[in-house]
Amino acid sequence: MGKFLNQFVEKRTEQSPRMASLNERHHHVFQDLIVNEHVYNPWFTEEYVTRSLQGIVHMLDKPTLHRWLDPYGAVLESRENQARVGLVMAGNIPLVGFHDLMCVLAAGHRVLARPSSRDDRLIRAVADVLAFIDPSMNQRIEFTEGYLKGVDAVIATGSDNSARYFEFYFKNVPHIIRRNRNGIAVLTGNERREELEQLGDDIFTYFGLGCRSVTKLYLPESFNIKRLMEALEKFSHLSLHHKYGNNVDYHRAVYLMNRIPFYDNGALLVKEDQAIASPVGVVFYERYSDIGAVREAMASRRDEIQCCVSLHPAIQDAILPGTAQDPLPWDYADGIDTIRFLTELH
Repeated sequence: MGKFLNQFVEKRTEQSPRMASLNERHHHVFQDLIVNEHVYNPWFTEEYVTRSLQGIVHMLDKPTLHRWLDPYGAVLESRENQARVGLVMAGNIPLVGFHDLMCVLAAGHRVLARPSSRDDRLIRAVADVLAFIDPSMNQRIEFTEGYLKGVDAVIATGSDNSARYFEFYFKNVPHIIRRNRNGIAVLTGNERREELEQLGDDIFTYFGLGCRSVTKLYLPESFNIKRLMEALEKFSHLSLHHKYGNNVDYHRAVYLMNRIPFYDNGALLVKEDQAIASPVGVVFYERYSDIGAVREAMASRRDEIQCCVSLHPAIQDAILPGTAQDPLPWDYADGIDTIRFLTELH
């Protein structure tokens, strides 16, 4: 599967005999999806669909899969019962539900998935490719547009509002319910321009719609925000995207009419605000003089934070600028070990 998808990342067609029949059946279908998905969902540009595939290819690297699953080896081999696991998939970024699908299959269970209407074509195409590679997947992957009935467990991702519904509806089965989360960044003030540009990848990739997208900055008191805005000008082309550009224009007008101070480089508005989740086209920031206060704020709001980008030595478990959108299989959403949850199903 990884080798098949990598063809679209590297924009080449592999000629090996093993790939020939797979390409003959699925290559043109997948290529058409990548190029035209924006027609159905304008946020799913060819660039970002390909970016999503690149992340999946990294997950499907053989050494990475071994590093991920080998610690569970004995548990997975001793599992006797095959559960039917319902997946309620989000649709905020392309193929965001793939990781849950991969986890359920890796744990040896069956999938009943309800894709988001915003991202149902790509995930179904992936399942078709898997079934072509391994026909047994036809019996292990099922899609539905209705309610998830007859499931032994559920993994559901949605908004804070939908999460309350999920909690009630699936209260009688084991479940993982995910809510809104966002990425944050804690700057030291000593970041080089290259590192600030890499932070731009964490902010702008997928138009900032991902749960790992950085929507909040903690800045030292002395940090000159103009340095950041200049570094992020390389992403100015995103303002030409009609939906993203409309968001920036709308919030700019609102802030101007209400005389709310903000920074603006054409493609991003940066506004001082205590909230973590910001609107599309906007990033919030807070100043700090004591890094200990930042750590306390992070601890008190950990349920709102998916990941933290930082080079500050006092910030534990931080990831490097430019890596927020490249999670590995063990970077579980909300910090919940999905494989462990699945291996404990009876």
